[in-house]
Amino acid sequence: MKIAVVGTGYVGLVTGTCLAEVGNQVTCVDIDKAKVKMMRTKQVPIYEPDLENLFRRNIDEGRLRFTTSLKDGIADAAVIFLALPTPPTEDGSADLSYVLQVADNLGPLLKSYTVVVDKSTVPVGTSERVSKHLAKKAKVKFDVVSNPEFLREGFAVGDFMKPDRVVIGTNSNKARKLMKELYTPYVRQGNPIIFMDERSAEMTKYAANSFLATKISFMNEVANLAERVGANVDYVRLGIGADERIGKRFLFPGIGYGGSCFPKDVLALTQIAHEHDYDFKILEAVIDINERQRLRLVSKIMDYYGDDLESKVFAIWGLAFKPDTDDIREAPALTIIKELQTAGAKVVAYDPEAIPNVKKYFPGASNMVFAKDAYKALKGADALIIATEWSEFRTPDFELMSKQLKNPVIFDGRNLYDLDIIKTKGFYYSSIGREAIHG
Repeated sequence: MKIAVVGTGYVGLVTGTCLAEVGNQVTCVDIDKAKVKMMRTKQVPIYEPDLENLFRRNIDEGRLRFTTSLKDGIADAAVIFLALPTPPTEDGSADLSYVLQVADNLGPLLKSYTVVVDKSTVPVGTSERVSKHLAKKAKVKFDVVSNPEFLREGFAVGDFMKPDRVVIGTNSNKARKLMKELYTPYVRQGNPIIFMDERSAEMTKYAANSFLATKISFMNEVANLAERVGANVDYVRLGIGADERIGKRFLFPGIGYGGSCFPKDVLALTQIAHEHDYDFKILEAVIDINERQRLRLVSKIMDYYGDDLESKVFAIWGLAFKPDTDDIREAPALTIIKELQTAGAKVVAYDPEAIPNVKKYFPGASNMVFAKDAYKALKGADALIIATEWSEFRTPDFELMSKQLKNPVIFDGRNLYDLDIIKTKGFYYSSIGREAIHG
């Protein structure tokens, strides 16, 4: 099948590459000339595990190509995916300007029946708006389908190739048949393709992410209370996670969720509720809890050192919002760094992939430097802060850490270390929802 993907961010590039991997002819369209030039030379513009090999293989085999021309990119395509940014506006609602502009441009370019797929996360009713914009100048029949993505950064390739489910919103039998044909290779193990109307599909994406964000925030509140009552959140997590009604996933406490999906989608669903005069109290609380949780380690640091951090140096391990990605959007580490800088502290930061993006985020910051590896970041620092749970941080050389640090102090926002083990290492160790270890 000939397919076009408009937009080559995380979603668009993974979608295009994985569609090509099963034999489709895919053209990816992007207005960024430098980015397209880069991709044509087989350079992947984002870090995503397992993507590079598929990306290069499908370029070599002629199934994946790139262009800046919308007209050339969608020529003869049976399906056109719109994987465009929908950033939050000031009130939290999704900005659809990129999606609707492409729909305006796309209409007169359609030469035969085409399925246009909203792959971006969009508010309820967007498919109807896209249809209206396409219809202004389109001279052929088309259908607009909602097909929300459920790709986890760090696992996006696996999530696309072997999805838990595929959600497709359409009332058109013709579009339904085409989309089923397109996705059947990915669900050979029996996972469902779930068909529904467009509005329900759009709502499904927001509901799924908001529920997961609620689960994370609930567990963070449990962790904060556990510290006060002298309980260990690790045991609580195991105890409730064994209940099959609850499940084990998304029960790890920490310093809040980040990334491109949860913060934006929770805000957007809250705004949708406001627009329909509904007070979505749970999500309002989730937003508030997450904002407070980002500052949890800063509070612990100031309880330990006092409010004046003028002479302190803090090493930070982890800058991305989660491991196995270079994405720093809404990353808790950024909030922590800002607060420490405001208090006068200096920061030495290390992350396996996200440093280039953080350098752009903090251009020319005089009280922040970057280390080439995790242990060099510790040299002469007063304490270590762990903000992202990269695998390489899980079993470190504690003896070397103690030698590099000015004082053996760790503030762990991801609960990486077993308390019984850390007790033998001589560190002051403060984590989330567990007793502090005093070395």
